[in-house]
Amino acid sequence: EQSTGLVASMEAAAASRRSLLGRVLGPGRGPARFRTRPRLAARVGHREGSDLSDAAASAGPSTSSSPSPGPSPPARATEREGGVPLWRRIFRRRGDLKRLWSTVGVINEIGEGLRLASNEELREKTNEFRIRIAQGESLDSILPEAFAVVREASDRVLGLRHFDVQLLGGMVLHNGEIAEMQTGEGKTLVSTLPAYLNALTGKGVQVVTVNDYLARRDADWMGQLHRFLGLTVEVVQSSSTQSQRKRAYDADITYVTNSELGFDYLRDNMVLDASELVMRSELNFAIIDEVDSVLIDEGRNPLLISYQPEREGGSYHEASRIAAAMRAGLDYESDAKEKTVELTEDGMMAVEELLGSRGMWEGGSEWGRYVLDALKAKEHFVRDVHYIVRDGQVQIIDEFTGRVKPRSRWSDGIHQAVEAKEGLEVQGDQLVAASITYQCFFKMYGKLSGMTGTAATESEEFWETYKLRVVPIPTNKTCVRTDAPSLIYPTDGSKWEGVVGE
Repeated sequence: EQSTGLVASMEAAAASRRSLLGRVLGPGRGPARFRTRPRLAARVGHREGSDLSDAAASAGPSTSSSPSPGPSPPARATEREGGVPLWRRIFRRRGDLKRLWSTVGVINEIGEGLRLASNEELREKTNEFRIRIAQGESLDSILPEAFAVVREASDRVLGLRHFDVQLLGGMVLHNGEIAEMQTGEGKTLVSTLPAYLNALTGKGVQVVTVNDYLARRDADWMGQLHRFLGLTVEVVQSSSTQSQRKRAYDADITYVTNSELGFDYLRDNMVLDASELVMRSELNFAIIDEVDSVLIDEGRNPLLISYQPEREGGSYHEASRIAAAMRAGLDYESDAKEKTVELTEDGMMAVEELLGSRGMWEGGSEWGRYVLDALKAKEHFVRDVHYIVRDGQVQIIDEFTGRVKPRSRWSDGIHQAVEAKEGLEVQGDQLVAASITYQCFFKMYGKLSGMTGTAATESEEFWETYKLRVVPIPTNKTCVRTDAPSLIYPTDGSKWEGVVGE
């Protein structure tokens, strides 16, 4: 309270000085240190509003005691609608953690009594919780008891007892926020707390991982705990059949990768008979592991389901021959970052000469698309980097995991252009039947949370895009590691020389 009063008085004094300067010098004028550039003000305002609570978002616009003629000067970031001063955000976060710590104390007290309970008495708690929820009791009121039950069961079944900071992380996830926990702090075990609590409603919980191995591992490992408490646990793998997927999504807790979850949603929206649906009708609650990778790095990448209407292999092979003869910088311009290619006037003339077709660009010819796709395949898709050739097929390499995705294909003719470049049989053009991005898909969940070790740097984007706050969770023990500054080398050779020297 003393710190809050001190900061408030400092802000009042600063506001008084600005008001005086405004009256003396007029609007928009004053010493450089009191001016704010409009674009910078807007940017700072978004940053300061990046991890606000609902209460902050509901605050009304600020008012000024000294009117100024004409257009108003840029408002300070802390006075913009929806903006909150940095000091207030810091104290609010500390207040949130303080309240959560008080709940940890309640969980510990309940846990002491559960140590004497039998296994059957622990299991019976699940039925008791379900009855109380059906009678109208909220999940928040049950949380301390439920977390204590999970902690005691985990100690007996897995030999792992949640630390207090892990209880803290579980509460953050239950609140629909992102728990930033350092590597080795036990995020997998943390997820069992909110997964159990929210599964008591019978609406299903999806624990989302980034690959099949982790989904299977976590389902087998953490599933022992949930099954001990009477919940059903299943896993979805890339090899799962339709009936296996339906059984998995009908379970209380489902372990699944983000890609399988997204594609199952797309396929459900394409079926003609309700009996073919595999997912629940309501997307209730998802806990995303490595949430920054899924929602930020891959957030805008579309998931596509395509089909082959016809085969046009000859056109792609001819376009590939033309692209091989064209010169970068003269016939076309290439943008490696955006993965785009644009023909120059010389390039358009070269295409006409190579095809022996004058005036083809005026008639809306399809050859333009084929040639551009061939140039993209030539410039931006590198063998053994973006794809491999195996068994006469082009197989994509996942840029985030490094794993081969044998069933995936690039859209918009790119895959066919790469097949033609490699001299393979073109499998036919792909037309998009259904598509969605992770960003759009996960926004449909009633409650969404995530965990990762590196979320603070993306906290602004998490808030602006998903309205998810990032809450750093303290480590169980004081970190004694010394973090040295990053070393940046201009070339690969100098980098590896530095590694050898180290």
